[in-house]
Amino acid sequence: MNRLIEFWPILKRLIKYAIPYKKKIILSFFLLISGATAEVLGPILISYFINNILSQHKFYLQVILIIVITFIILQILSVFFNYFQSIYFNKISVGIINKLRHDVMNSAIKQPIYQFDSQPIGQIISKVTNDTEAIKELYDTVAPTLFRSVTLIVIILCAMFTLEWHMAIIAMFIIPLVIIIMSIYQYYSTPLLRKVRYYLANINNKFNETINGMNVIQQFRQQNRFKKSIQNSSQLHYLARMKILKLDGFLLRPLLSLISALVLCSFILSFSCLKHEVFEVGILYAFITYLGRLNEPLISITIQQSILQQAIVAGERIFSLIDSQKQAYGKHKKRLKTGKINIKNLSFSYLEPQKNILDNINIDIPSKSFVAFVGHTGSGKSTLANLLMGYYPIKNGEIYLDNKPIKSISHCILRESILMVQQDPIILADTFLSNIALGKEISEDKIWETLKIVNLDSLVKSMPRGLYSILGEEGNTLSVGQKQLLSIARILVKNPKILILDEATANIDSGTEQLIQKTLTLIRKNTTLIIIAHRLSTIIDADVIVVLDKGKIVECGNHKTLLQKNGYYSKMYNFQLFKH
Repeated sequence: MNRLIEFWPILKRLIKYAIPYKKKIILSFFLLISGATAEVLGPILISYFINNILSQHKFYLQVILIIVITFIILQILSVFFNYFQSIYFNKISVGIINKLRHDVMNSAIKQPIYQFDSQPIGQIISKVTNDTEAIKELYDTVAPTLFRSVTLIVIILCAMFTLEWHMAIIAMFIIPLVIIIMSIYQYYSTPLLRKVRYYLANINNKFNETINGMNVIQQFRQQNRFKKSIQNSSQLHYLARMKILKLDGFLLRPLLSLISALVLCSFILSFSCLKHEVFEVGILYAFITYLGRLNEPLISITIQQSILQQAIVAGERIFSLIDSQKQAYGKHKKRLKTGKINIKNLSFSYLEPQKNILDNINIDIPSKSFVAFVGHTGSGKSTLANLLMGYYPIKNGEIYLDNKPIKSISHCILRESILMVQQDPIILADTFLSNIALGKEISEDKIWETLKIVNLDSLVKSMPRGLYSILGEEGNTLSVGQKQLLSIARILVKNPKILILDEATANIDSGTEQLIQKTLTLIRKNTTLIIIAHRLSTIIDADVIVVLDKGKIVECGNHKTLLQKNGYYSKMYNFQLFKH
């Protein structure tokens, strides 16, 4: 009972998804009841035939034909009704799961970036795929089976009491025993089912990690280690599943079959000990038939309990994602007029409040200026870029864009006004056109003009279908430099107020770097440009170079001024110059 109360809120939320299909569900239930009724009426006809025709040797051909034809019609109707109710329930379940998957995916897309930093991607994928599939069975298997089973039990018991109430009371003893078995099963199966869902998600996560890192795995000959890791996860999943199967094997069909056998023995003893006038042979036949049919829905109910448990556990995981806290954005929806940035007393930490990644950062960046952030690995450069993008909520200090606090700016204006080119740009397995437009209505002329600026026009023209050529998964048909140029082409068609390049030239050749530098010179006419760079030769022309060390600004000025100071920047620059 406690577990039922615990699960009720989740079950209630899952049931709410069925409300739009109310009329179809009513029709499906009508078909289901009709099929169950037709199925139960068959043994009554046979009982009548045994008692009134066979036992009395009154073989009237017309009556026998009517009984046979009626019996066949009832069986056909039962098949007909059960077929269509199954079709309807499956249509309903697919529609509900489509809506649920939409909600889960919509929630996953709206998750703050820091959620993806702390949560394995495979876990999220498992929620969208495996968990929603488990919930699908709630609608297309559990609900119709439970309703059909309960309907059959009620109709069978009514038929039993109509035929002979003494034996019906004996049959009734099976129901409380089944309820006890179901309660015991629920108690032991729930924690096991939670483990199964967790282990399955863990397997998905390991497969995702292995496939994405295949180059590194093969390069460092780590195949056996990753194979063992997946085998261990699979073994844990297997052991948990085996425990559930053992539980099913003991508490479900064998135990219920034993109880049914005991009830059947009670029928036979009652028939043998009492006067034959009390029980007729036809009634005994009907009761034996009904007992077999009563046994099946009781077993079905208990088996469905297992699937119901899995659906509820999957629902817990899905609703934990849907209900997870979303990042709050402001309500300001007016476009930014300038690319001016002011950072005031900004401090930031990820998980440990006492360990700041950024410590009391103060910078004023005029609109349309070129600013570079430099520093050793771990100095806080990328963290600062992510905060400018609005990926993380700011708790200490403030960032102003165009004199407006970043927390007051709406998500759509933020994403429209400030864009980032990353070191490893994401390329979709789609057309060149789709990768540049990204869902926006942009003319082909504008895209060709942009491709010419970034020197990709000749590459696109050489492809069989031009702009409509499909790029491989993650853009594997393009070189690293071409991916970077493509990601910059995305920026040029959007014309943002602020552009951030996070190590965008770290992995490309000098020729491609020069192309990017020319493109950035054009961008600077209308956009505030912020570059995070390890290769200091790319930022010599920056208006301001901000040097970070351990989350603090240690130097600030242009290239010439910083070299004269002979400090952090000078040492970094001379080291790179000497190395090359």
